[in-house]
Amino acid sequence: MHHPHGKHKGKVSYLESPERRKEFSPEQLLNMIPLEDTDSILDFGAGTGYFSIPVAKRTSGNVYALDIDAAMLEIIKEKALKEQLTNIVPVQESIEELSLPDGTIDMIIASLVLHEIQPLGLLLQQMRKILKKEGYLICLELEPKGSSNKGPRITLEGMEREMKEAGFQVIEKYFPVESIYLLVAQKMD
Repeated sequence: MHHPHGKHKGKVSYLESPERRKEFSPEQLLNMIPLEDTDSILDFGAGTGYFSIPVAKRTSGNVYALDIDAAMLEIIKEKALKEQLTNIVPVQESIEELSLPDGTIDMIIASLVLHEIQPLGLLLQQMRKILKKEGYLICLELEPKGSSNKGPRITLEGMEREMKEAGFQVIEKYFPVESIYLLVAQKMD
């Protein structure tokens, strides 16, 4: 029997690595954001549930774990089952077609995924639509260092500009670790 996560082994092992958790744990993030215990959350580009699982433990609202990759969502389902979490809703769809109803989500967490989206502005506008009034977009990204060609990256300033243009106001900025920035943005009317 072949393992369903075989082709993703490298990605999964990074996403689940103790180094990543030690550098900046999901719990550290959750302590820095305005999460309420009844919020409905969209974990955008959920991967292996690195944030979905800890968030689901802190809210009684639904946690929509969105990923394009069915294998990643299977991992999340297995973890949710093991942890007896019933508020995780796996959503397999591409980023361009968010099917969640407008004005239904309290908070979107997008960790290490927005730099891959072109054009970013369009997606941010879609995210804004599904957020409730004054909902939050939490963005975690790697700050590009020098002229490194490690694939697409977007600076904190660039991300903040994109968010403002899409109708968000950045209310908090952190560098929880040197290489990673965290923006807490709020939907503006």
